[in-house]
Amino acid sequence: MKPRFSGQPPVDAYGDGGFRLEGQRFEGSIIVTPQGLYPWSVATLDDVTAESLAVLADGAGTFDFLLIGSGETFARLPVQVQRHFESRGFSPDIMKTSAACRTYNMMLGENRRVAAALIAVP
Repeated sequence: MKPRFSGQPPVDAYGDGGFRLEGQRFEGSIIVTPQGLYPWSVATLDDVTAESLAVLADGAGTFDFLLIGSGETFARLPVQVQRHFESRGFSPDIMKTSAACRTYNMMLGENRRVAAALIAVP
């Protein structure tokens, strides 16, 4: 999958069904990695599959932390997706999208190698 935005900018704003990064508006959920920003076709954590997160596998080794924004409320990953991560020795941090955006920005500011999969909120 080709990124829609190269590099790894902070999240300037979120809400109204999308995100703003570097002054650009992106509709829907997104995945941000050191390689770029990718559209993510999920609306809830129940929609998440290992296949929907394949872009993260492509970026393996370029980030040490993975944040998953679960939308307006906290929820857990589907069991099969959690097992998929565990089988690769990875444990993502799951939190509400608002907290994930703040944590992502903070970690970027600390020069940490971070990626984020963020479910859009209304």
